[in-house]
Amino acid sequence: MFSAQLKITFREKQAWFWGIFFPVILMVIFMVIFTGSSDNEFSAKVAIVDENPNVISEMMLNQINQIPILEVETKEPVSREKAEILVKDQEVAAAIVLPESENDTSILLVVNKENERGVTSQALSGMLDQLIQHANLAAVGATPTYQLQFKSISSGNAELSYTDFLLTGMIALAIAQGGMFGMVDLVEMRRKGLIKRLRMTPANMTLFGLSDMVMRLLFSVIQIVLLSLIGVFIFGAKLYINFPSLLIVFLLGALSFNALGYFFSSFSKTSEAYMGVANITSFLMMFLSGVFFPVETMPEWIQPVSHVLPLTYFVEGLRDSMVYSTSIFSGSLWFGIGVMVLWGVVTFMIGSWLYKRKSIVATR
Repeated sequence: MFSAQLKITFREKQAWFWGIFFPVILMVIFMVIFTGSSDNEFSAKVAIVDENPNVISEMMLNQINQIPILEVETKEPVSREKAEILVKDQEVAAAIVLPESENDTSILLVVNKENERGVTSQALSGMLDQLIQHANLAAVGATPTYQLQFKSISSGNAELSYTDFLLTGMIALAIAQGGMFGMVDLVEMRRKGLIKRLRMTPANMTLFGLSDMVMRLLFSVIQIVLLSLIGVFIFGAKLYINFPSLLIVFLLGALSFNALGYFFSSFSKTSEAYMGVANITSFLMMFLSGVFFPVETMPEWIQPVSHVLPLTYFVEGLRDSMVYSTSIFSGSLWFGIGVMVLWGVVTFMIGSWLYKRKSIVATR
């Protein structure tokens, strides 16, 4: 059965596109979008407005010029009208309007309405707020006593970056989608009457489904190798792999999602119905399983949903074994593996039962 499934797949040119090339295209698109500037040093272009220079505005301007991450669009201050035009045209991230007199106690930050809640606007607001606090202390002659120090640590290598985080998430997503979408050929076989003919033979439908799942596993092997090479050599990702952990997580995770696809095929009467169910499931898990950002950053009310989805544990398992080099004896690793296997076993058994319970006459 495995040999037959393999030959059928190799004859289908579309299977190669959807199983190999589409995941590569998808990963490259998302990697370009999400890591385009994530590893670069933060900087922001600003315009300075100082229409009535005075002692206060001069002091503020000197302090602003000492902030290395602020890039002043023009060397000299511009008019308020010119600054607002630059902000509207998004040529600068914001405009900073300095106090117009020594008695003026405010600094105005002008940002584009579309970027009001953006990271850059929030960062600029925080920096100016800190600048004003220092100015207030200096005005009353107080000396700052406390200061904030910042240090980041990782459970893995100190050189880890968001690119490494995203790469493993995209690999897990590609393998999961390959399993969920890959069993559509079973629906086509039913539509063409091949399942009916097969059931009239001594063939075991459980073994038939299992052989298709194992064959799909070969595509997953190609996917993880190819996507890892692209991530490392094109996007500069750094992987610290624990091979025993990776082998266990990969094999059981890939088979579990193949079982999920087998389950979808057991009750879908048409290819369109199958793809609809697979698309909804894939879309749901794509954004709720920690592929693009940690589950802990999601709203608390939605996190319980994430903790039920199998892709959450597949992403964490691949990330632990490929980025954090987690040992195979880790309890949290095996808990995630257990959840994935439970999903795989339950969906495969239900799918097999649905295939068996239908009478041969009812099977086209």
